Amino acid sequence: MDVKLSCLVPALIAFALSAALGWIAIPVLKRIHFGQFVRDDGPESHLKKAGTPTMGGVVFILAFVITSVFYIKDYPNIVPVLLSTFGFGVVGFIDDFIKIGLKRSLGLTPLQKMLGLFLVAVLVLFYLMYATDIDTVVKIPFMAKEVDLKWFYFVLYFLMVLGTVNGANFTDGLDGLASSVTAVIAVFFTVGSVLYKTGMEPATCALFGALMGFLFYNTNPAKMFMGDTGSLALGGFVASCGLMMRQPFLIIIVAFIYLIEVISVIIQVASYKLTGKRVFRMAPIHHHFELGGWAETRVVAMFTMVTVILCIIAGIAL
Repeated sequence: MDVKLSCLVPALIAFALSAALGWIAIPVLKRIHFGQFVRDDGPESHLKKAGTPTMGGVVFILAFVITSVFYIKDYPNIVPVLLSTFGFGVVGFIDDFIKIGLKRSLGLTPLQKMLGLFLVAVLVLFYLMYATDIDTVVKIPFMAKEVDLKWFYFVLYFLMVLGTVNGANFTDGLDGLASSVTAVIAVFFTVGSVLYKTGMEPATCALFGALMGFLFYNTNPAKMFMGDTGSLALGGFVASCGLMMRQPFLIIIVAFIYLIEVISVIIQVASYKLTGKRVFRMAPIHHHFELGGWAETRVVAMFTMVTVILCIIAGIAL
């Protein structure tokens, strides 16, 4: 199939589906009272967001999956991306449903959630090893060199996948932040897929289009949030794309915003426990900027621009 058609068509279809599904989903979520619970220890400005429909990640996941399945026959390499995105989204959906649908504030326990993420990671790894040509060889960015990591590949795999998924989860804290940052990353992986002929571009373009449609409702002031359903799915998408390109280390660059969000939380918790003092005004780090006087839209714009620049830098390694 022509590259233009394999990129443009799925992006447009997913965009239209996502925009239409969002228009349908918002009144439905309001009717069944699936509204966002806002923590008292978060920024005071976020209290007004309480009750905003959440679990909206279902919207772009459905648009992404429906669009992508039509390309599986000609592009079998999109299957791991679909499995990872959908699988981690299911874990997030269960967590959201327990919290919001069943009115249990804790949702899945940390152990249950990690177990769910681990099981999905195992499923995706099994598929990669036995149903694709992916092995333990990875490319080293900027060095035009391939290295067989052997057994260490599996250690790296779980660290990278689980870290990316949780990083995306932490990033979803401002209107349109996770959506905008990941849309840029999807464009990067589209370019990489076309250059390396990995056959992922229908899926990466579908995710881009789906996020663009979702952003109709997710930009500030958001009419709908993605919830863990969406954020965990986005982490799964990014992780699987890096793996399919044999470039897991590039994720550190293109998804640096995910990484810094996680690191900021780790630093904040460790500092408070060890010294009783906080390094940031609030963690994750996007709240630090908010409490410093930045508007949500400015933080989102800055983080998105940083991602654009980092994706351009990472493109040198392609």
